[in-house]
Amino acid sequence: MAPTFRLEMEEREAQQLSPHACLNRNSKGRPVTEKKCAIRMPFQRDRDRIIHSKTFRRLKHKTQVFLSPTGDHYRTRLTHALEVAQIARTIGAPLRLNESLIEAIALGHDLGHTPFGHAGEDVLNQLLPGGFKHYEQSLRVVDLLEKKGAGLNLSHEVRDGIVKHSKGRKEILPPDLTGLPKTLEGQVVRLADIIAYVNHDLDDALRAGIIKEDDLPRNSHKVLGSRHSRRIGTMVKDLIVNTTAQGGHRLVMSQEVLAAIEELRAFLYQNVYEISRIHDDFIKAMKILRELYQYFLTHDDHWEDIITYAPDTPRDRKVCDYIAGMTDHYALDLYVEIFFPKPWGVL
Repeated sequence: MAPTFRLEMEEREAQQLSPHACLNRNSKGRPVTEKKCAIRMPFQRDRDRIIHSKTFRRLKHKTQVFLSPTGDHYRTRLTHALEVAQIARTIGAPLRLNESLIEAIALGHDLGHTPFGHAGEDVLNQLLPGGFKHYEQSLRVVDLLEKKGAGLNLSHEVRDGIVKHSKGRKEILPPDLTGLPKTLEGQVVRLADIIAYVNHDLDDALRAGIIKEDDLPRNSHKVLGSRHSRRIGTMVKDLIVNTTAQGGHRLVMSQEVLAAIEELRAFLYQNVYEISRIHDDFIKAMKILRELYQYFLTHDDHWEDIITYAPDTPRDRKVCDYIAGMTDHYALDLYVEIFFPKPWGVL
């Protein structure tokens, strides 16, 4: 019989991780029971399945903040997911949490994001009966849409962290944990998501010349530091130190650093996300998706490309799945193909 390396790793994990960590051996399992791997632990397999998925690869051409940026250094949904995973693992390691679980949730948390960022999410939320939320779509991707309807069959804890990662403009660390991921690892990813986007969206906006360093709130400079790496380091260290000091059973930050993060987030909304230079482009992008959606509801061309894995799924849901899975480039090219007139050839 071949040695079962997984059992050895699970035993080491039980000895080394915090009592507040989620152990692989304590996972609630998968929607469909599978034979366990002799080498990899369950959360490692989840991470690998996400990385090898087509949806994950498409994130490289999906908007983070700037629509189809031409510069090589602007973030995309893919680089955002990688930065979230890196920050979350940096937090999880000294807290002795399960880094494989953290990484799987972080890499999969935005799989359901639409083309054109939150503008795409907003328009699909208006069009789809019952509404559309990217975090719900992320779960739909891993449960149904990947692997031609088979889904990725991820562990319960990864699926829980994915569907509960979003926070919008709500409290960063709410006193009531209801609605947050059940695992501490999932809660770390939720917070790492905020730390990542507050810092990298700020960095991209500075690079684009939309804001200047002198425009930033003075208090955030004083508390967090004036450089990108210093700000992230301050936030991460503050979280680790305060969480450890309070026993490690829930995430804690100092009021000073938490207020500075809130201030930066509010600054980004007012001076980056909602300014006309960015907002006007997203209005155009919303028009593109709205017209594509209406077109596919009533036309059968391209229907072979539209996801039809669940035969009883309503047409509008299938159209929504198709559009949500598009990259920015694909949506733009498809719009031109369908709606732009084509020149006549000379016979």
